[in-house]
Amino acid sequence: MKLSQKSSLKWVHTGLLILRIGIGIMFIFHGLPKLLAGPAGWEATGKAISVIGIGFFPAFWGFMAGFAEAVGGLMLLLGLVFTPASLLLAFTMFIAFLTHYTGGDGFNTYAHSLEAFILFVSLAITGPGKYRLSKLILK
Repeated sequence: MKLSQKSSLKWVHTGLLILRIGIGIMFIFHGLPKLLAGPAGWEATGKAISVIGIGFFPAFWGFMAGFAEAVGGLMLLLGLVFTPASLLLAFTMFIAFLTHYTGGDGFNTYAHSLEAFILFVSLAITGPGKYRLSKLILK
């Protein structure tokens, strides 16, 4: 590896750690209210999945959205089951994006979920980096 390549990659793992911690914390706080909302709140949130033609068990899908955000955020933060958590979060954000987009909401409304979708797909591809709890557990 050339010196310039090595120096440009020097902080990649630190950057991934900072990104994981920041986004993980944000999604824990984003998902906890959904997760704690109870069956009525889960049902209201879960109706969003009808955007892809799923109309059954909205309370289950709403619970899963809150679970994906809160527990998925925690898994991102810790670097555990990282790729599945990233993909679950990407799917959740894709449904949120489609719901806002097809509902006629403007760019400023659906931009957050679209940006988060792109972020989680990217994280699923790149992985958590070397600073992760799963690395310590597997030793």
